[in-house]
Amino acid sequence: MEAIVLAAGYSSRANAFKMTLQLGQMTVLEQTISKFEGLCSRVIVVAGFKMELIQEEMAKVCNKNAYSFQVKVVYNENFNQGMFTSIQRGCKEINAPAFFITPGDCPLVKKETVQLISKYKGNVVIPSCNYKGGHPIKLSSEVKQKILDTNPESNLREVLGGFEKEYVDVDDPGVIMDVDTLDDYQKAIDYYHFR
Repeated sequence: MEAIVLAAGYSSRANAFKMTLQLGQMTVLEQTISKFEGLCSRVIVVAGFKMELIQEEMAKVCNKNAYSFQVKVVYNENFNQGMFTSIQRGCKEINAPAFFITPGDCPLVKKETVQLISKYKGNVVIPSCNYKGGHPIKLSSEVKQKILDTNPESNLREVLGGFEKEYVDVDDPGVIMDVDTLDDYQKAIDYYHFR
């Protein structure tokens, strides 16, 4: 399997570049990608805004040699047109028959949750906590093709609307927690230290 991690946005609501904010011993972005250890051969990080910071961060991660997967940073030159263009950019790199996709600011998912989702078959597998769908989602190559064939002005929800979805109920609030604002970041720190 492979994974796409979306890290191209402006972080405008956070008043800071959230991907490189510290969370425990790692940054938010490294926490997010670390969950694919042992499951994925490659993690594709789609960068846009502050590409060079993402590249520096991922170079540090790779120098640690801590992970079994390769990290590939790719640039989405259309990142200012919205997240779907980053999803399409990431999909161009995918070779595996199934892959995960997650925003880079979802660092609190349990590794066990990702392992559980990886075992489910189906075109679209979504973790769900308290009846809310979260991340990372697992998609098939059939969905990948549909994403690539879709107008860039569309969105992932519209594409996934054409597929049957498998929701996996998990006891993991991390699947529905992201770091959009500094308030979210503070909540993430609290949750990280007290879970």
